[in-house]
Amino acid sequence: MTETGTAVAPGLLEVPDTTKQGRADSVAGKLLLLIVALLMCIGIIVVYSSGAGWAEEKFSDPQYFLWRQLTFAVAGIALIVLVGAVDYHIFMKTSKIVLFVSLGLLALLLLLKVAHVIHGAARWLGFGPFKFQASDLAKYAIIFHFSRLISEKREYIKELHDSYYPLLVLLLAVVALVALEPNFSTATLIALIGFSLMFIGGVNGKHLLSTFSLLIPIAAVFAIAAPYRVYRLATFFSSDPKDMSYQVRQALLGLGNGGLLGLGIGASKQRELYLPLSYNDFVFVIIGEEYGFVGALVVLTLFAGFFICGIIISKNAPDLFGRFVAAGITIAISLFAFINIAVASHLLPTTGVALPFISYGGTALLFNSLGVGVLVSISRYKRRHEALVAAAPAEAEGREQ
Repeated sequence: MTETGTAVAPGLLEVPDTTKQGRADSVAGKLLLLIVALLMCIGIIVVYSSGAGWAEEKFSDPQYFLWRQLTFAVAGIALIVLVGAVDYHIFMKTSKIVLFVSLGLLALLLLLKVAHVIHGAARWLGFGPFKFQASDLAKYAIIFHFSRLISEKREYIKELHDSYYPLLVLLLAVVALVALEPNFSTATLIALIGFSLMFIGGVNGKHLLSTFSLLIPIAAVFAIAAPYRVYRLATFFSSDPKDMSYQVRQALLGLGNGGLLGLGIGASKQRELYLPLSYNDFVFVIIGEEYGFVGALVVLTLFAGFFICGIIISKNAPDLFGRFVAAGITIAISLFAFINIAVASHLLPTTGVALPFISYGGTALLFNSLGVGVLVSISRYKRRHEALVAAAPAEAEGREQ
């Protein structure tokens, strides 16, 4: 039995507990913090550089994005430290509540859209500057609750009715609500995260393949149901550069301008009102233009390091819940980073996916910081637990005296 009371199946999923692995876990946690701090620093610099012109145009203050990004970065670091000091099993105990809250918020958004309170895409909740995307909460709700269910269902994880169907229904409910916002790209990514967790958790591969064979045609129909999505797909697959969308043309020009070493800090030509959302969805273009191939490679290396650290933390987690949560968070953040960079490089059709820790956006940065805090908590749990066990006899002896 694990410390959380779930049975651990023998074999590859059995979690070893050795001093050597504990040290590796601790080193990975510390390196992860350094990587995230560097990514946040890069984000502050690049958001200021890429957003100054837009901030001047919209808010008459070229430093508007700078101070907001700096504020949320500091808040993100504080959140990482706070969550990292908390026992991550609290997310196991509250996973069902978080999931149903996220489902309720997603449903509320659609109701507000039907009632014409919200016009256009129904993605944001909150007032004034304090807004967040309900899909960000739903993404972590899926990670936490799936990790709990998969760890609890270990003995019968391959069964169809008692294991796979409950997981699939929950995942499809979240994905459908997000897709109807409409936010097809985020819905697809949440689906990939959920299916990845099921695959890692040992769900029957035939069940997954059967589901994919049904969902892929449905997703394809949904993707071409909106004219703007058809346009994005058409421009992406077109062999004529003239048919590329304005954003893609400007993004490729920016990356090409950077060369090997870049134009220098603040020297981007595309940022000056040529490339829309240069401080958000296409922030990687500004990195490539101002810091060149070398700067882009540094960012790619940092995200690769993040992925490796996350996998090490997952591999050495003290129980199955921690293992699946660490894997889910690592996959989620790394997947969003890959999609953003691939879109900016014209390797994938244009989507509205931000670059974690770097793109402008306060609440998204805070949600990602929450995920990093959980990873840190998992990496520290063994040492914290061992310290508590060692301190218990001393406290008992003190009371006897």
